[in-house]
Amino acid sequence: MKYGLTLAAVMAASAASAEPLTIYAPDYFASEWGPGPAIREAFEAQCACEIEYVTGDVLPRLMLEGERTKADVAIGFNSDVTKKARETGLFAPHGLDLSPLTLPIDWQDDIFLPFNWSYTAFIYDNTKITNPPTSFYELVNSDEDWSIAIQDPRTSISGLALVLWGKEVFGDDAPEAWAKLAPKVTTVTKGWSEAYGLFTDGEVDMVLSYTTSPAYHIMAEEDETKSAALFDEGHYFIVETAAKLAGTDQPELADEFMAFILSPTFQNIIPTANWSYPAALPKDQWPEEFSQLNYPEKAIFLSEDEADALRNEAIAEWRAAFSQ
Repeated sequence: MKYGLTLAAVMAASAASAEPLTIYAPDYFASEWGPGPAIREAFEAQCACEIEYVTGDVLPRLMLEGERTKADVAIGFNSDVTKKARETGLFAPHGLDLSPLTLPIDWQDDIFLPFNWSYTAFIYDNTKITNPPTSFYELVNSDEDWSIAIQDPRTSISGLALVLWGKEVFGDDAPEAWAKLAPKVTTVTKGWSEAYGLFTDGEVDMVLSYTTSPAYHIMAEEDETKSAALFDEGHYFIVETAAKLAGTDQPELADEFMAFILSPTFQNIIPTANWSYPAALPKDQWPEEFSQLNYPEKAIFLSEDEADALRNEAIAEWRAAFSQ
């Protein structure tokens, strides 16, 4: 009987160790064109384990599930929503040395670990627009008959970044700026992909995206006709992060994955799978084509508290202008 109990315990322990590491991730991350598949393959080779991605709107799902969540790690939080995520109390410190980070800002968060970043920007076809705006002010006030696609700040990370960016640049004059920009905006989409598709189909002259977006066209399509308009006021810095769930039943494996995020293996996947800057890789190790990208001289960054304080007012001002 004692032998039977011992064998049962061994079998139970073996079954527990065979459970996959469950990672909640946005749809784009785990898609066949996102970084998820390559990251899973690389980490599984390292840990002799399995990764299971659960995709969708990560934070709403976690808030609904609470402590009942099956997630071990969650990925895809940007700095505009980390405050809301932090306040759930669902996450544990990552315990990692952050000195490998190569962000253009100082990052000291002990919960949310950056894995990539970029700047919000307006992308245009440089064969059609030869005199792009050189400032946010010029974009808003120009007499040029540009057609622009942007994303809704209520449903899109990039859309929220836009209204916070505009609020930082224009301050109390933001409502007037949005009112001037509105006639140039022909489409407001729910998400990024719909807006960018309109741009690549030639239906709009500019699209709200990221300074790294042209890298895809250069590397995947050998197309150098897409550029980011650089603004004198600076560009809104956006970073994506991952965090370990405090209630994970595989804390050691979750810790191993969090550490893996900062590894060269993980970071080298980011530029050509997520088309963004890696968070822990020096510039001289980025793909050569990234050196062709327009690179802003100034980062506009809001802490999670600052972003949270401005969010509702910034969205309300934007909505007022675009509902007229």
